[in-house]
Amino acid sequence: MSGKTPGVDALEMAETGNPEPGDGELLVRVCHAALNFSDLLMIDERYQVRPPRPFIPGQEIAGIVEEAPSGVPFSAGDRIASKVLWGGFADYVCARADMAIKVPAGFSLSHAVALPVSYVTALVALDHCARVRPGDTVLVHAAAGGIGLAAVEVAAARGANVIATASAPDRLAVAQAHGASHCINYTQEGWYRQVRDLTEGVGANIIVDPVGGRVGEDSLRCIAVDGCLLVVGFSSGTMPQLAANRLLLKRASAKGVYWNHDTDADLLKQVYADLFDLVSSGKIDPVVDTDRQFDELPAALGDLASRKVTGKMALRISDEGESR
Repeated sequence: MSGKTPGVDALEMAETGNPEPGDGELLVRVCHAALNFSDLLMIDERYQVRPPRPFIPGQEIAGIVEEAPSGVPFSAGDRIASKVLWGGFADYVCARADMAIKVPAGFSLSHAVALPVSYVTALVALDHCARVRPGDTVLVHAAAGGIGLAAVEVAAARGANVIATASAPDRLAVAQAHGASHCINYTQEGWYRQVRDLTEGVGANIIVDPVGGRVGEDSLRCIAVDGCLLVVGFSSGTMPQLAANRLLLKRASAKGVYWNHDTDADLLKQVYADLFDLVSSGKIDPVVDTDRQFDELPAALGDLASRKVTGKMALRISDEGESR
């Protein structure tokens, strides 16, 4: 539970009673709780959602339904993954039924914890914002991170040719193992020339950018005619200053990737169905580090901030068969 002042250093462990679910909410026993950059922003009071302090952070969980109201498609005992507004780094959390995703049989909750944010974002970006097609060239930045690796897998599942960028050889190897055809270290000066060379001067039809800053700006140097730059986030800490003349000359577009359960219910219903199909057919295989225990949250957040995480990192709160 966070203290009354911003910052990871203010985090402290505390005992509290189980939350009381409201209308349309599930009471969920948390097995795994994933970390996201938005957790860091929320803890620092730099996120658009600012809970009253003290509060329990954590916005992405997987666990077992303990209580479910009538009229929702879930029952006690169901295995679910869900986005929550906050409160995920706890033994129990209340999750809105419309945010919950039923986990297919045979798919572990430790893997499912990566679905509600990273994979939903990747599907919204590629299927709905850019409408990826077989044969497209998709350039994915930070391709070993949570959203980046999800985008690599989704793009590959859609039949695209995926070019992955990352900052180190071991991270590029992970992206390649999950569907990238070509890999580039984007810390090298002029990395965008390699994209142009790989595409015989055409460039990438779709660029997925969770990094921002100089990486986002240089992406317009290797975008194809009629291409689309998907602005997913700013993990570099800097928003890109996109050159309008490059967009003009390539007849390209820069599009923000955003979704919200309150305004995008129909869209997310389709995305959840598509995600269930991808999981059930074995076309995605999330990379999740679940070695961290509950009391290691501050250190885990530090690793996330330093971009030392491959795929997703999640706290192990309880085992799937364990009751509390």
